[in-house]
Amino acid sequence: MNVLIDMNLTPRWVPHLRSAGHQVVHGASIGRISPDQEICDYARVNGYVLLTNDLDFPRILAHTKDAKPSVVLLRGEPLIPETHGTAVVPSPGRLRGRPHSGRHRNR
Repeated sequence: MNVLIDMNLTPRWVPHLRSAGHQVVHGASIGRISPDQEICDYARVNGYVLLTNDLDFPRILAHTKDAKPSVVLLRGEPLIPETHGTAVVPSPGRLRGRPHSGRHRNR
């Protein structure tokens, strides 16, 4: 999976997700700080799933009715891979047999 990590999350997510086999880029490495709509457009055009804790991205998708990019919205503190990493990259057995609905809530 191609993952774009939003600027509001630590770059420590990059090695965590790469170690799980994902292609990952942090927002800081793609250039200037952009408005949320531009980040959303960049993720959609380039085939990224957006990892963020910014509630504006789900609002943008609702407003535009765009189906992409997929957004993984992290909530709770601290938003670091050491505490939320297994929720973002669950063990393969946790997802086995589940149909892909495009939505997954990890509790």
